[in-house]
Amino acid sequence: MIAALAVSGVMIVLVLAIHLVGLGALLVMIRWRGDGAGEPGHRLLQAGLILAVVLGVLALHGIEIWLFAGLYRLLGEIGTLEEALYFSASTFSTLGYGDVVLSANWRLVAAMEGITGFLLIGWSTAFLVSVVGRLRALEAAWFDSMDRERGD
Repeated sequence: MIAALAVSGVMIVLVLAIHLVGLGALLVMIRWRGDGAGEPGHRLLQAGLILAVVLGVLALHGIEIWLFAGLYRLLGEIGTLEEALYFSASTFSTLGYGDVVLSANWRLVAAMEGITGFLLIGWSTAFLVSVVGRLRALEAAWFDSMDRERGD
C-alpha cells in the first residue's frame, strides 16, 4: 500500500504540473491570438479560440492518460498498450467499466487516477467557461465603448 500511495503521489504531482503548465500555455495563446476577439464580426476568431482551447484541453487530458497508461505497463499490471490506454481513459474519466482490473498491490493507483481525473476534468471545464465568459465580456465592453463614442 505504501508503494502504491508513493507512486500515486508522484503521478498526481506530475499530471497536476502538466495541467497547470498546459493551461498557462493556452492562456498565453489566447492573449497572443485574441486581439480583436471582442469586436463584433469576429465570431470566427472567437470560435477558433474556443476550438483551440478545447483541443488543447483534450490534448492535456490525453497526455495525462498516456502517462498513467505507461505507468500501468511499467508496473507490469496490464499486458498491452491498447489495454492500458483503455483502462487509463476509463479510469481517468471515472467511467470505470470494470472489465480490466489491477492487482490488489496497485489498484489504489487506479483509484487515485480516478480522483485526479475527476479534478482535472472539472478544472478544465472551469477554465473553458472562464474563457468563453471573458470573450463575452470583451464583446460587451466593445459595445459599451461604441455607445459612448456615439453619445448614446
